[in-house]
Amino acid sequence: MFIRLASQHREFVRDLVMNLQALATVLERQGRLASCYTCGPAMNSASFMVSLGEGHLIRFLVSDYGITWTEMRDDRELMKLEGAEAIAQLQELANLVRQPATPVEV
Repeated sequence: MFIRLASQHREFVRDLVMNLQALATVLERQGRLASCYTCGPAMNSASFMVSLGEGHLIRFLVSDYGITWTEMRDDRELMKLEGAEAIAQLQELANLVRQPATPVEV
């Protein structure tokens, strides 16, 4: 049972990493500063960041050790969420993709 759960968890993390990469690509095409970095080809961790405006930054980290969402403004942490709450907040960000965006000046 535990081996199966570990395998499912690895698949979940891999799917999440692939979705973060796709979200970063879409946000970049909309003119937002976004990036998603992974550590190696295993797709078992990622660091996703997006700028939502002047001094407003979102960082989403995923790995086998956990999932965190951190929102910062002017280098100060406003909110930090973990686990399911972090993923729910990520969905809110993904909903921005569906709305017409105003390009951000680089």
